[in-house]
Amino acid sequence: MESYEPERLSPVQLAAMRRSLTNGRGALTRRSLLRASGMGALALGGIATLGACGIPPAGRAEGAAAADDHSAKEKEVTFSNWTEYMDVSDDEKSRPTLEAFTKRTGIRVKYTEDINDNVEFFGKIKPQLAAGQNTGRDLICVTDWLAARIIRLGWAQKLDPSNLPHAFAGVSAQFRTPDWDPGRAYSYPWTGIPTVIAYNAKATGGRKVDSVTQLLDDPKLKGRVSFLSEMRDTVGMTLLDQGKDPGKFTDTDFDGAIGRLQKAVDKKQIRRFTGNDYTADLSKGDIAACVGWAGDIIQLQADNPDIKFAIPAAGYITSSDNLLVPAQARHKTNAEKLIDYYYEPPVAAQLAAYINYVCPVDGVRDELAKIDESMASNTLILPDREMAAKSRSFRSLSTEEETAYEEKFAKLIGA
Repeated sequence: MESYEPERLSPVQLAAMRRSLTNGRGALTRRSLLRASGMGALALGGIATLGACGIPPAGRAEGAAAADDHSAKEKEVTFSNWTEYMDVSDDEKSRPTLEAFTKRTGIRVKYTEDINDNVEFFGKIKPQLAAGQNTGRDLICVTDWLAARIIRLGWAQKLDPSNLPHAFAGVSAQFRTPDWDPGRAYSYPWTGIPTVIAYNAKATGGRKVDSVTQLLDDPKLKGRVSFLSEMRDTVGMTLLDQGKDPGKFTDTDFDGAIGRLQKAVDKKQIRRFTGNDYTADLSKGDIAACVGWAGDIIQLQADNPDIKFAIPAAGYITSSDNLLVPAQARHKTNAEKLIDYYYEPPVAAQLAAYINYVCPVDGVRDELAKIDESMASNTLILPDREMAAKSRSFRSLSTEEETAYEEKFAKLIGA
């Protein structure tokens, strides 16, 4: 394993992480929000420690050398995941899909909900990865930007397609070729997280809001609009509205999006930039329309029929949480079998019915309809072909780009 000089996080990167962890997607946009379950966040002191010790820069792309695989003799797999990101029985005493996997394969799953946010989790496993040691985990689930970093550093094992027939064939087209792992050689998506436009129909007088242009220019919405305090979501949606591709934009494009948003701030069209706390304002009607996360909208709609969502004609941003096998994991084959299991349509449908995020598996609609017809027809869980075609991902950023962009964004939102 090569060694890397540590790369210190800039103050602006640390500030962006604080925003995300205290009230952004990193804090409450998973099942913790949907089921009012707390996730916890990284203490500011923990972030400071990460900044001091440094996160290594992107270094290499060939992946980790194959570790000794003990899967045949040790029928077990250790899986680290986010809180409330796995189906649970009604009595909350068992995890049905995991138990069914063990019954079928004889592989015991040690399942741990020890990922509260990406930065904190990376801080846990980085020392072992950097030292070429086993992290004690065979399978992890991290958001796309961190998955990209781990792969670039050579700290993820390349997956064996022969152990992943369902996953290889069944991953949805919109998730198949991220710029950081084309063809999914090292990772497979667990869920997709769409960023959409949401509005309170009562607060808008029954009018539909379906574009960023409306949010930024409609005088009837003045002072009752919010955008997200997550740079990739807010700028990505604005880039799309301006006819730019968030997967290929330039510095000039980014500056143009910031300028467009700044004009709306200056004329007080935008009320504020928020983390997950936009949900209460939207439900009450204090915010008439906003850019928000699909998982939030599903829950709000269950309680308030006035809450609607729209997919802009220009497109929308989707990020993803992804499964990887870390370097030196002892049970790679067992981990691959578990990944593949969750790409079987009946299993994928059971998981989607519980977590309510975008299912990245093709062919689950009929299976999900057997569980809940309304979920099977909800395009925030199963995007139809037209919606999937409008999905775009924010491209990977270099360290220099991320620092520069976050600095400009922080100035925009007054952070």
